[in-house]
Amino acid sequence: MVPVTYSPQVISFETFYRTEYGPMVALATAVGGNPGVGEDIAQEALIRAHKHWERICSYERPGTWLRRTTINLALNVRRGSRRQRVAIQRLGSRPTDPVEIVLGDPAVWQAVAALPARQRAAVALHYLEDRSIDEIAGILECSPNTAKAHLHHGRQTLASHLKENQQ
Repeated sequence: MVPVTYSPQVISFETFYRTEYGPMVALATAVGGNPGVGEDIAQEALIRAHKHWERICSYERPGTWLRRTTINLALNVRRGSRRQRVAIQRLGSRPTDPVEIVLGDPAVWQAVAALPARQRAAVALHYLEDRSIDEIAGILECSPNTAKAHLHHGRQTLASHLKENQQ
């Protein structure tokens, strides 16, 4: 997907919402690792954008703010899910199996879900949204070299993991 550039004087929140909702669901699903909450996370991020729209629409790249918020929410949900699974295990019940991500090959996205958070976000932004290294760096609030390293290490881990699973 080609990144959308907005003109702050022209864009309405409705246009922003319609353009960004689908990509945010996919990003939240990929980063959070749970398709069941992707829509909820995207909606929450967009609600937060709406609350502060007067300020956010003046940004050069309001989509960057939205992606950063979506990633942070997805990571928080993922951490909460992990804590919930640990608590359930302590109580003696087994957690349910995670739902497969339906963004393409389930094995690939299952492997992406196992990556460290920053690598997972970099891979999702690059492959789901066709983001450049500079855009990924802006969204993750890191240098372009750090974003490139996250993407590189994520790719290496994925290649290794997927190669092992094919044998």
